[in-house]
Amino acid sequence: MDSTPRQANGAAAPSRARFWVIVFAVTLAIIQYVDRVCISQAKSYISADLHLTDSQMGWVFSAFTLAYALFEIPAGYLGDRIGPRKVLLRIVLWWSFFTVATGWAFNWVSLMATRFLFGAGEAGAFPNLTKAFNRWLPFEERTRAQGIMWTSARLGGAFTPALVALILTFVNWRTAFLWFGLLGVVWGLIFFWWYRDDPRSHPAVNSAEAALLPVQEPGTGAEQFAIPWRLMLTSRTVWCLCGQYFACSYSFYFFITWFPTYLLKARGFDLKQSALMAGAPLFVGAFGSLTAGWLMPILARRTGSTGLVRRWVGAIGAAGAAIALLVAASCQNPYWAVAAIAMGGFCNDLQMPGAWTACMDVGGKSVATLAGTMNMMGNVGGFLSPIVCGYLVEGTGNWNTALYVMAGVYVTGIFFWLGMDPVTPLELQKRSGQKIACPSA
Repeated sequence: MDSTPRQANGAAAPSRARFWVIVFAVTLAIIQYVDRVCISQAKSYISADLHLTDSQMGWVFSAFTLAYALFEIPAGYLGDRIGPRKVLLRIVLWWSFFTVATGWAFNWVSLMATRFLFGAGEAGAFPNLTKAFNRWLPFEERTRAQGIMWTSARLGGAFTPALVALILTFVNWRTAFLWFGLLGVVWGLIFFWWYRDDPRSHPAVNSAEAALLPVQEPGTGAEQFAIPWRLMLTSRTVWCLCGQYFACSYSFYFFITWFPTYLLKARGFDLKQSALMAGAPLFVGAFGSLTAGWLMPILARRTGSTGLVRRWVGAIGAAGAAIALLVAASCQNPYWAVAAIAMGGFCNDLQMPGAWTACMDVGGKSVATLAGTMNMMGNVGGFLSPIVCGYLVEGTGNWNTALYVMAGVYVTGIFFWLGMDPVTPLELQKRSGQKIACPSA
């Protein structure tokens, strides 16, 4: 019996295997954020066990981010050169091992070294998932796919504090990291078995679906691939993408590092309340990604300008996040302050689908490298954020100072969004002098 899907006219319908790539991206995004965020909720146990100060834990948080930033471009480049299948397997197995190894730390230096190597392993995951989207998804499905992926990442991070708090009632923090590390190993083996770098070679992709997929550009083999470094380094759009992501990530890393401590020390919540509320910015932020991923294609059709929509949604997101943090700093009621910071997470994540889809459209054959470059600069901001926050709080005794600084950083993101052309490929931007008001924008 023929099990091939059929359209009403009798022709074969697309087999929809491409949607499994979104499923893999969603599950990996959740696992990545669980493994990344769990240390912030376990901070009090780790600090007590290893006798660490807040400043030392700030360096531990930032050791991960520094390595994550440094290895983004190499991991993205490898994805462009040899394809995301092999690269993502290496990434996931590496970071899973060092998630487990976090539980083996015996002092500050060993913990920092482990988290640095953990960050080196995680680097390149999202750029390579973006590369997979670029190969497997038609143009009109990409923004929503990015919205769904980042929604899932944030939800994974949002529920992690409560999950870690629950697990720590049964096992110690060292065993908890062992459990979290095993998740990635399972994902990596299943992904490597199913995924193909060339979707047309996959047995589940029929001819109708193959016709929907983007045509792979000639000259994408490993022996022919070359990064257009000069174009990237001289592109205003690339610099603006990097700048807005620095601003976005600088404040976001407060949510996944110091926010549980802020709830305890600045707002007077107990450990149980802190565990329940610590995921609020990521939980609410998830709906920011979902909203932008759903709304932007609609607005683009109505306005006839994808570029205009991406720029203004990004700018509005950055402005809204800055305002939300200023409101939080002025709130006397701790619950209203948490609500304001959570709304900052929503506005922050309005920027995510547009930023990552811009990498897909602008990058051409170098999608993963450009995405890695943007993510590297974002994580430079993420590296600085926990350190600066730790010293600001220790130096002033006032958590609002850190909130004011984050709000100011968000303001710079507004100008970066308005200064870029987020749709035109690099080669065409160079020829046109990077005019923002181009026909394809």
